[in-house]
Amino acid sequence: MRYRSRTFKTKNNTRKPLFPFLRKPAGQLAVVLLVIFIVYLIASAGGRGGSAREISVDETYLKYQAGTFILDVSWPAEWDEYHIPNTTLIPLDQLYNRINEVPNDREILVVSRSAASSQQARDLLISAGMDAISMAGDLSSWYVKGYPIEGAPPQ
Repeated sequence: MRYRSRTFKTKNNTRKPLFPFLRKPAGQLAVVLLVIFIVYLIASAGGRGGSAREISVDETYLKYQAGTFILDVSWPAEWDEYHIPNTTLIPLDQLYNRINEVPNDREILVVSRSAASSQQARDLLISAGMDAISMAGDLSSWYVKGYPIEGAPPQ
């Protein structure tokens, strides 16, 4: 069986290549550029900053010392027990309605008594176009490292 290249028949029954522009360097270059463009679009579709961002407790402390805006999304009762000094409290369940209270002109570091809550809040802020990161772990991890807190965690 002979291999036939992809062709189509014209009105006068002659065969022509299906994609004649691919036989020329300009056509080949166009296809390569199109593929590169598609790969770029797929890679950049991950949103601002690529994948979700999470930093360690030690990195969080360095950012705390540098004056980064820290948003605590714990419940008010948890906040009353203990929290990082000079942080802003907006509980996770209120964040969507109070998002205008969060500065959108600087990086936001999200913490919580629950690591999952801080990740959810971070993702909400990122989807709103803000530059947000979250602390890996919860506030007990912060306390165990001996970093400053207001209040005292239950023993």
